Amino acid sequence: MAELTLLFDGGCPLCLREVKTLRRRDAERDRLAFVDVDDPAYDPARYGGVTYADAMGRMHALRADGEVIRDVEVFRQAYGLVGLGWLYAPTRWPLLRPLVDALYGLWARWRLAITGRPPLEVLCHDRCSRTHGATAKPVGP
Repeated sequence: MAELTLLFDGGCPLCLREVKTLRRRDAERDRLAFVDVDDPAYDPARYGGVTYADAMGRMHALRADGEVIRDVEVFRQAYGLVGLGWLYAPTRWPLLRPLVDALYGLWARWRLAITGRPPLEVLCHDRCSRTHGATAKPVGP
């Protein structure tokens, strides 16, 4: 079982690049798992109750113990697990942490527009108007 399962937007080119980087760094370690929340079969009940809207609005991950973490903490832990924790270590510093968290909040707010995707409200409306019967499966390396 993975130590951390990242919930990512498979329709976001920048998110896919980040996932590719993390997968490559995690090769043969199997510390990370990835679940595409943009998959129509995504089932929040299997992933800590994190709804599609929440997962699309901000980064979320599940630790092996079931704890849901979000925002920059996801990246801190994921990069730590693949041996690149030093990249995010400064984001824990008391003077930088609030700034980094605020910048991430702006990024999360504007990510869809920046990557050419419809607004979250449109994505949620489309998603909620569909009926789902299947459940999402973790995306393997």
